[in-house]
Amino acid sequence: MITWAIAKNEEIGRLSRWVADQIWPGQGRDFGNCQGMAVIDGDILIGGAIYHNFEPEAGVVEISAASTSKRWLTKETLRVLFQVPFRDWKCQAVVLRVSDHDEALHSILFRYGFERYRIPRLRGRDHAENVFVLTDDAWASNKFNRKNEVH
Repeated sequence: MITWAIAKNEEIGRLSRWVADQIWPGQGRDFGNCQGMAVIDGDILIGGAIYHNFEPEAGVVEISAASTSKRWLTKETLRVLFQVPFRDWKCQAVVLRVSDHDEALHSILFRYGFERYRIPRLRGRDHAENVFVLTDDAWASNKFNRKNEVH
């Protein structure tokens, strides 16, 4: 069964390093001051999302995520993943940075209501970065949230 948990205390650092190792293998990176959400299948960690670069005055946070299984990104995981910044932290925008090559994630983000800004060379001399932005208005009105509304 797929479940999720918000990381606490020392778990945050371990999850941050795990996600960073999935994204940048062998580089020993992490996300510094961050919060995280772990996705677990039984007792195996299969995915993680890290909230970082939080700018409370601007109401913006960046999310970086990684997984070892396509099963990690359930509707419930998506609901919680974005509920934390928008409902709990009152953010007005969430940012994700995505490679040109991750077309599957591009498709998911477009369907979820993100807008894309492609910036040449942001990943290196010959590599663009796609900055995806989801506003609180787009999040609140997307079809995934309308299905979860309680009246």
